[in-house]
Amino acid sequence: MTGTPEAALPPGTREHLMSPVTQAALRIQNSITAGTREYLGMNGFVELQPPLIGPVTDPGCRGAKQVDVDYYGHKYKMMTSVILYKQASLLAFDKIFYVAPNVRLEPLETSTTGRHLVEFTQIDVEVARASREDVLDLAQGLLRHVVTYTLRESKADLATLGRDQAAFTALLDEDFERMTHREAVSRLQGLLHGQSADAEIDWQGERIISEQTNRPFFIVDYPKGSRGFTDGESSTEPGVLRNFDLIAAEGFGELCSGGERTHEYRRLIERMRETGENPAKYAWYLDLAREGLPPSAGFGMGLERVTRYIAGLDAIWQANAYPKLPGIAAP
Repeated sequence: MTGTPEAALPPGTREHLMSPVTQAALRIQNSITAGTREYLGMNGFVELQPPLIGPVTDPGCRGAKQVDVDYYGHKYKMMTSVILYKQASLLAFDKIFYVAPNVRLEPLETSTTGRHLVEFTQIDVEVARASREDVLDLAQGLLRHVVTYTLRESKADLATLGRDQAAFTALLDEDFERMTHREAVSRLQGLLHGQSADAEIDWQGERIISEQTNRPFFIVDYPKGSRGFTDGESSTEPGVLRNFDLIAAEGFGELCSGGERTHEYRRLIERMRETGENPAKYAWYLDLAREGLPPSAGFGMGLERVTRYIAGLDAIWQANAYPKLPGIAAP
C-alpha cells in the first residue's frame, strides 16, 4: 500500500478532479468495468439496470443506516444492496449482473478507515441453481480477468501511480486460499487481535489478516448470527452459513461478499424472524418466494474497493469522482 489506512480526507472538487492520481485511478476503474463486462458477457450473463429505490432493501449492511425516500406518500428505501432484486431477476434470466450504485450511511468512525464510502458501486452477480463453490470459482475468475485486462489496458496509469505489476503474480498464477471463518478467527487471535468467534471479521481484523498474504483469499462458513436472512444456512451443518468474503492481499481488506441464498418461502420467514426482521415489510419479495424463486448463489464486488486494490491507492475516496465520506459534507 502507498500509505496508512488513516489516509487524508478528500480535497475540494476542482483539486480532486484535476489531480493526476484521480484521473489515473478513474481510467483504471474504466478498465475494470470494461473487463468485468467482457468476462461476464463471455460467460453468458445478461446485464440489467439496477433499481435505485424500493419498498425495502438488504437489511444486512453491517452497522450502516438506510436512507428513506418519499415515494408518492410511501416510505421507500435507497438501495444499500440489490440482492433481493437479483434473486427476483432470475425469474427472467439464469445469469444476471448489475453495475449497481448503493447508498449506506456508514458509522462516523468509518470515515478514516480509507475503505468506506456513503455512495459506492457494486458489481452484483447472481446465478440460478449455482452452489457457493460455483460462485467462488466465478469470483476468482472474474478478478483474475479484470486484473489481466487492467494490466494490459492501463499500464501507463499504473506506472503513474507507482503500482508494481509483480504484486499480482500470485493472484494470476495460484488459486485463492479458502479458509473457514473459524480458521480466520484462530489466525487473528494468534496475531493478538481480539476477534469474536460469533461475529463477522471486523475491519481491523480484515486488514491484519490481509497483510499476511500475497494473493486474495476467501473466508467461508460464517456463523448464522453474523449475517442477514438472505445468506443460506448449510443443510448439513446447522448454524453455519453457505457464504463467503473475498479478501484482497497487502492489507486492502474485503473486496466482495456472497454465497448461496435463502429462497424458500417458509425458510425466508424463519430467517427473517431469527434476524429480527418483520416479514410484513417484504411483502412483494415474499409473494414472489411463495410462488417460487429459483435457488441461487451470487456476490457483490465493490468497484471502488477493487480499484483501490489494483491501483494501490491509499484510500477508497481516490477511486471516486465525487467521494462522500461518513459525516463529511460533500458535493
